[in-house]
Amino acid sequence: MSTVDTAFAPVSFTETALKELLKLKDQQEIADDFGLRVGVEGGGCSGMSYLLGFDQKKDGDQEFIINGMKIFMNKAHQMYLLGMQVDWQDGLNSRGFTFSNPNAESTCGCGTSFSV
Repeated sequence: MSTVDTAFAPVSFTETALKELLKLKDQQEIADDFGLRVGVEGGGCSGMSYLLGFDQKKDGDQEFIINGMKIFMNKAHQMYLLGMQVDWQDGLNSRGFTFSNPNAESTCGCGTSFSV
């Protein structure tokens, strides 16, 4: 599996999202052979849920480097996530990662599941 730079990464991260992810990686003492897994799984109130968590590279994964962060994504998930931007919100009304996905036909109220 090859490493691809940001120019070809199917997803992007805001500066605040990357800052929070790096903070979490340091706090949880994540090993260097782990990267951030971005993907989808069946479930949630709209049919599909987003995956976002630290994991090791698996068969079928592509690896992307975005601002020094290793990103792992199963090739089959790219069609659902192409063009998506991950952000971090730290406000009074909402706190957490948000997903802006141009492929989603509809999303649930919590913003963590979608349908295509």
